Amino acid sequence: ASGEDLVAPLRQFIDAFNKGDSASAYATYAKGEITIVDEFAPHRWSGPHAAQDWAAAYDKHAQATGVSDGQVKYGAPTRIEREGEFAYVILPTEYLYKERGKAMDEKGQITAVLHKEDGAWKIRAWTWSGEKPHAAK
Repeated sequence: ASGEDLVAPLRQFIDAFNKGDSASAYATYAKGEITIVDEFAPHRWSGPHAAQDWAAAYDKHAQATGVSDGQVKYGAPTRIEREGEFAYVILPTEYLYKERGKAMDEKGQITAVLHKEDGAWKIRAWTWSGEKPHAAK
């Protein structure tokens, strides 16, 4: 399979996040144990409901910190490793949002572990690594 196939679930997840389409976002995840690491506390979510738990924590954190209009842009993957039904993908990202009305910018990357299930690649784990956010130019 081409590298393009491996990035599809990540693109679908980010596009769904950007549109606020949780059903489409959750559809990108593998069955069973999921692990997510992100920049806001408690920083780690794991288990079969990690995706939903992370989304609830994101919303709670956004409300507490005045974050709105979150949008993630992404580029072409910088690394893809595949072995059988497993893959490792690094995708450069940029998180644009407003913090109490002020435009903010955070460049980073998502590192994801994918698993092929029933002929489709699904997200088993992802980690967000970002620079400290700064005011958008």
